[in-house]
Amino acid sequence: MSARVLVDTNVLVYAYDRSEPERQQRAFEVLDRLSMSNAGVFSTQVFSEFFVAVTRRSPLLFLYRMPVIGITNYLQSWTILEITGMIVLEAARGVRDHRFSFWNAQIWATARLNQISVVLARISTRNRSQKEFVS
Repeated sequence: MSARVLVDTNVLVYAYDRSEPERQQRAFEVLDRLSMSNAGVFSTQVFSEFFVAVTRRSPLLFLYRMPVIGITNYLQSWTILEITGMIVLEAARGVRDHRFSFWNAQIWATARLNQISVVLARISTRNRSQKEFVS
C-alpha cells in the first residue's frame, strides 16, 4: 500500500483553473494517480476552502454547480478526514511553535494527527509534484 497523501486546497483549485492549462493538466494527473492508488486523502477544510476559492470570482449561480459536483464526487470516492477539536488544538500549537498561519497549521495538524507524512500543497509544471509540510 502506498503512503497516504493529504491533498491541500491549491491542488484542487489548479484542477479547476482553466487559466493555466499546463498546471491544470498536471493537477488532474496527480489526482488521478492518487485516486487509483487509494493514497489520496482530503480534509473537510480543503473542500470548504476550495468552494470559496472557485466561487468567489464570479457571482453567477450556475458556476456553483461545478465545484459542488466535484466535491460530491470526491466525497464518494476518497478518504475524507473531518476537522476535530483535537485538530484545532494541534493547529493552535502549530501557530505558536512553528509560526504557521492558522489554516496551514490546521492542514499540518490534520496530517500529523492522522499519521500522514506528506501534504501535497502545490503542483509544479515541470513534470514533478512539490511536497510541502512533511510532518
